[in-house]
Amino acid sequence: MGECVMAISRHWRGVAKPEEADHYIHHLRNDTFPKLARIEGFIKASILRRAIGEGTQFLIVTTWESIEAIHKFAGESASIAVVPPSVRAMMVEYDREVTHYEIVEEYSR
Repeated sequence: MGECVMAISRHWRGVAKPEEADHYIHHLRNDTFPKLARIEGFIKASILRRAIGEGTQFLIVTTWESIEAIHKFAGESASIAVVPPSVRAMMVEYDREVTHYEIVEEYSR
């Protein structure tokens, strides 16, 4: 124990309607990610997707320097998902809460 926390990884999952998957990616690239990039403490974001029966499941993973940085995006309750009405309309279902993980180590080749 006693590992040094390098950063915080924030995970959110949603399932887009089949016809909305590309629109959702466009929204992330052109609206959400540019806004995140302006927040001090934001490090990076990833879009993961897979086809499932109801549509396209997305896992959005953002990386932050600290929980304080996440508060700048999410507000006082960092565990509540930030899902604008336009995105809610694209989804079959989505998480109302996010999951945070402490990044204690990264390894790459």
